[in-house]
Amino acid sequence: MAEQYQLTGGTAAELTASVETGVRDGHLAPGDALPPVRRLAEDLGLATATVASAYRALRQRGIIETAGRQGTRVRHRFPVAHRGPAQLPPGVLDLSGGEPDPELLPGLGTALSRVPHTATGYRRAGPCPELADLAAERLAADGLPAGGITFANGALDAVEQALTAHLSVGDSVAVEDPCWGNLRDLVATLGLHAIPVPVDAEGPTPEGMREALRKGAGAAVVTSRAHNPTGAIITAARAASLREVFAEHPGVLVVEDDHWGELATDPLHPVVGGTDRWLFVRSVSKPYGPDLRLATVSGAENVIARVEGRMRMGSGWVSTVLQHLVLGLWEDPAVEGVVARARAAYDERRSGLIRALTERGVHCAGRTGLNVWVPVPDEASAVTVLRDAGYAVSPGSVNRLRSAPGIRITVSHLSRAQDRERVADAVAIALAPTLQLR
Repeated sequence: MAEQYQLTGGTAAELTASVETGVRDGHLAPGDALPPVRRLAEDLGLATATVASAYRALRQRGIIETAGRQGTRVRHRFPVAHRGPAQLPPGVLDLSGGEPDPELLPGLGTALSRVPHTATGYRRAGPCPELADLAAERLAADGLPAGGITFANGALDAVEQALTAHLSVGDSVAVEDPCWGNLRDLVATLGLHAIPVPVDAEGPTPEGMREALRKGAGAAVVTSRAHNPTGAIITAARAASLREVFAEHPGVLVVEDDHWGELATDPLHPVVGGTDRWLFVRSVSKPYGPDLRLATVSGAENVIARVEGRMRMGSGWVSTVLQHLVLGLWEDPAVEGVVARARAAYDERRSGLIRALTERGVHCAGRTGLNVWVPVPDEASAVTVLRDAGYAVSPGSVNRLRSAPGIRITVSHLSRAQDRERVADAVAIALAPTLQLR
């Protein structure tokens, strides 16, 4: 813990607020260690139970985590707004964001012109029938089982609504390892316990999923295609195996995330539909832009009902203005061409970087999606060396639970072949000692 910041408080609530203030103001940074419970209790003149209660509340809020022998530390990301986010040094190319290339997103002008000019009231709010029908047609064309249709404010919102509607604080969730960093944070913030499921090139392993469910996971979240960060895709054989595993636990909630759907070149092989509780989520962020906070949500009728019920207690519904905007994009043939060009561009950038890395002896993965995953022996060292070389990449600690270290490289800004070659050179230099040992 940073020495200049001292924790204070005479109650569990006051101690919790002291930690949150330190995080919010930047005095406590990600990875900073907090004092052991007994020592902090002695320093503050509190009962150990009081400090333990504060730490427990902070863990449930996703602000701190227990890291085994490393003790209790501030999480790498936390649900407390940090003032003054760090900026990259001048000249450093950001390959860490996981966002689409703005140059490959369609313009919104034509679709905006088709949005109704009359505001919708409370009684008529909810899923737009025209958009729901078109979404159902698209999902059916991909072989997804028939189910109810609704919309959420992005993929993470849909997952959150489903998990909170079906699980309670302390329950367990089977998650891929490594996994989407935001999902890892969400699970921690909701006070749920993540059970890691190993991932290979074909997605989460059946053995790992079976073990997670045996340990009591009440829900499982899997990625169809463009797994973040490894680029894995669930094949037909793997989907069949996972469905068999889930069939042994029909009461488990199965959530499938297909965020790359419209940009995918590989066919969808759904794992959902064979249990009593399932949800399929496909957001529009990657093909149309992260600012369009909308995800199509399909699922068993009982699950959809719970998701919509949870939404009524919070945001209520997805803006009908936004729904009509997405409808306009889906119905515009010109937008289809833009998405097709983006699909080809991302494939070229990703495969080009993988080819360049492989030629230099660097092991990597990235069959689909925006990212390339590179296993490394030391994430901090690799990230530092690459930043000194002018490239900001994401450390795998953001994504990992128990899996081996790695770094994630987003290819959105690598439109030129020479840029991909230079990045590959920098990665090879960063891993030079390791490559020499192979």
